[in-house]
Amino acid sequence: MLDLKRARVLLSNDDGIHAPGLRTLEDVLAGKVGELWVVAPETEQSATSHSLTLRRPLRIRHLSERRYAIDGTPTDAVLLGVKQVMQDHPPDLVISGVNRGGNLGEDVIYSGTVAAAMEGALLGIPSVALSQVADDRNNVKWSTAKAWTLKVLKLLLAEGWPAGTMINVNFPDARANKVSGIELCRQGRRKIGGNFVQGVDPRGEPYYWIGVQRDEDRFLEGTDLAAVYQRLAIAVTPLSFDLTHAPTLKRLDGAMS
Repeated sequence: MLDLKRARVLLSNDDGIHAPGLRTLEDVLAGKVGELWVVAPETEQSATSHSLTLRRPLRIRHLSERRYAIDGTPTDAVLLGVKQVMQDHPPDLVISGVNRGGNLGEDVIYSGTVAAAMEGALLGIPSVALSQVADDRNNVKWSTAKAWTLKVLKLLLAEGWPAGTMINVNFPDARANKVSGIELCRQGRRKIGGNFVQGVDPRGEPYYWIGVQRDEDRFLEGTDLAAVYQRLAIAVTPLSFDLTHAPTLKRLDGAMS
């Protein structure tokens, strides 16, 4: 069991160092943990997935005590945070978020928020991704994440989870006092970018703009989507890195042996 009051906690995100969700998380954890460190991308890096910057050097900008900006991806930020900024005393916990908008269903494949937590887990550190669902991105209920984050973290850390696994948490688009509870659930089905806008630029050249429209199933029981949208619950989903499809592996192994 990890004691938050004594823990060294590294925060990161994909919305950038000046994002309101990151500030919300800092406000929640200030004075509640042993040491609070922030290493986040200089600018927004949404949908960068688990990408590393390999073709140019990265720079670390020291903003204030225990607060740093990286001119790279969320994965870069966590990697440099653990291996460089905090190299003498690595963090006990990595938290990514709070993201503006949900990371539900197949969002987790594209999400920089989830990727930052994944990097922490790959480095052997317990890691959590936090996202605030918001159908209107100009009216995000940060107060909901603020009210529930500490409770969710304490419950998760009291139980723990195995190495090679991270925890993905989504707060519903509802006021804090309307949240129905916390639900453990599996990843749902929601494909981002299924639709896009086609247009012509001022030079007469065609362009294609991938939109945020999603094909999704909000009613499939037991999923993060159903928990968040149907019951206004906080969805908690453990994610692992082994993408092997075991039934197909077994079937093909039998056919080839």
